[in-house]
Amino acid sequence: MRIVFKSDRWRVWIVLFGLVCSSACLALQGEVVDFESDRWTLVNAEVVEHMGRKALIGTAYLKDVEFENGVIEVDIYVDGRRDNRSYPGLVFRMQSMENCERFYIRPHRTWLYPDALQYTPVINGIAGWQLYNGEGYTASVTLSRDEWVHVKLEIAGRQARIFVENMDDPALVITDLKHGVSRGTIGIFSARDRLACFSNFSYRIDDSLEFDAAPDVETPPGMITEWELSQTFPYSQIDLEKHPDQQELPERQWQRATTEPSGLLDIARYAATTGREPACIYARKILHMEEDRVKKFEFGYSDLVSIFLNGQIVFLGNSAYRSRDPSFLGIVGRFDQVYLPLKKGENELLFLVTETFGGWGLVCRDADAVFEHPSMSKAWEIEEGLRMPESAIYDKSRDVVYITNYDLYGVPGQQFISKVSTDGEVIELKWVDGLVRPLGMVITGDKLYVVERRNVAEIELPSGKILQRLPLLQPRFPNDITVDKAGNLYVSDSQTGVIYKYSDGRFAEWLKGLNGSNALFVHDDRLIVGVSGDHAYKAVDLTSQEIVTIARFAEGNMDGIRIEDSGHYLFSHYEGRIYRVTASGQITKLLDLPEGRCTDFEYIPGKKLLIIPTLEVGKVMAYTVQ
Repeated sequence: MRIVFKSDRWRVWIVLFGLVCSSACLALQGEVVDFESDRWTLVNAEVVEHMGRKALIGTAYLKDVEFENGVIEVDIYVDGRRDNRSYPGLVFRMQSMENCERFYIRPHRTWLYPDALQYTPVINGIAGWQLYNGEGYTASVTLSRDEWVHVKLEIAGRQARIFVENMDDPALVITDLKHGVSRGTIGIFSARDRLACFSNFSYRIDDSLEFDAAPDVETPPGMITEWELSQTFPYSQIDLEKHPDQQELPERQWQRATTEPSGLLDIARYAATTGREPACIYARKILHMEEDRVKKFEFGYSDLVSIFLNGQIVFLGNSAYRSRDPSFLGIVGRFDQVYLPLKKGENELLFLVTETFGGWGLVCRDADAVFEHPSMSKAWEIEEGLRMPESAIYDKSRDVVYITNYDLYGVPGQQFISKVSTDGEVIELKWVDGLVRPLGMVITGDKLYVVERRNVAEIELPSGKILQRLPLLQPRFPNDITVDKAGNLYVSDSQTGVIYKYSDGRFAEWLKGLNGSNALFVHDDRLIVGVSGDHAYKAVDLTSQEIVTIARFAEGNMDGIRIEDSGHYLFSHYEGRIYRVTASGQITKLLDLPEGRCTDFEYIPGKKLLIIPTLEVGKVMAYTVQ
């Protein structure tokens, strides 16, 4: 068919429309920058031919870009063999080589390791990858060897996300860029070798990108968040075992320093190293005590540390990269403990922290500190006899509480259910024995259903007798269980992200795709699910399976769900916290326990009693909630 236009104006509009569409496509694809363009500043880099393409090896950045939000894309060739280490990546919002945001790949750590992808800020010339590790900073990925791999980086505000090999979902989501909302140029970096090469670099500036709201990072109770920092000293001038008053050092000049909300003190924000020699700095905190007392402190550091209390050394440690064995990374966390004999009055706690490579940081907290909301009051605690208590459930008909004892190692005789009174007395330690790593429980009628490794055990409540075992479908890590008004059971599998439904005498797959699904609870014709994969509690309509997010938290496992007398949700975070969440989404922290670990808890309406198993800690604690 031939279309005849009555006016040439239509032809003009068609041409203009095509130009607009072409421009829009180019805008979406981004601007490709040839590596031979004079827009590049090359830093120990060169343009080469590699695998049929024009490629760049080394480090380079653009001279004429002021980038804040948008998309950066590049193809990266990686050798990937374990013995050939390379760290190719992208820099963005770069004010200088000493201050920028950086993302890179560890090709030699793909397939098996959770840090094949790494985000790190570079602050005052220090790339602090040892300080920023885990959720929001590192991720695993599988890369093709000896091939071009497409990498896309999207940045907006304080967040970024990385896609590898055209995947639909990001391999890594960065929720808190450490330079905040900043601007700067963009570029690529690697060593000048053929273990990693770059091709097809493009970018576009785009302020329309949208991200989910990042969860708030909570400061653990007892964390030291305010320090005083001295000036830096060359490592060669310091005796690590002597208090500075015992050495001939210049007078210390103190400046105040504040940690991040997590409690991490990134020293590079306040000081810079000089030259190639390691640098040392003193961090001071004055602790006030009402009486003499020995207190336990948890701490972490990078790279070397000496701890002095009131002028006396109490700890000396080395956590530098590869200092303990060839695979030791020196990641900072609260992995060490020290018991400090504090005296009544003022105490000087002094850390000498030395930076050698990979991050200059410190974190320290009072391990005995507890956060209890004013509405919370501790009722009782059971410490003896229990073996990794994991789940609690209230039997209203008999006014008792059942506790599953999991035992991670599967020791015979250590996997059982205990019967406990509501005032904290152990009625029968091994009320039901012979179970296989029991986890979540639910009561329906006069029966108790308990999740085991491969089955759901059906237990007669009056007698505690195991009546039968209902086999699960291809279980990987079945975890929690609940029941709806019709008597149908629902079981979560945390490793597969599948929720199974038991009806008509058999289990069937009911819902999949909730990565890390754990806690389950039926409320108002909705299945409430704790989803550890994205650290959220979600509601699934039992009829339509429509999913909405109720609340989202910082990293960790979502482990328990109950409803208060008032109708508010109670959610637990495995790292030791209990939250109240209203229907409108308002979140209030009720508990933050010093030992951490808060698993599948119980709430008893009427009594307003929270009963909290703690798994590895080996305790069950009870609190009243006002």
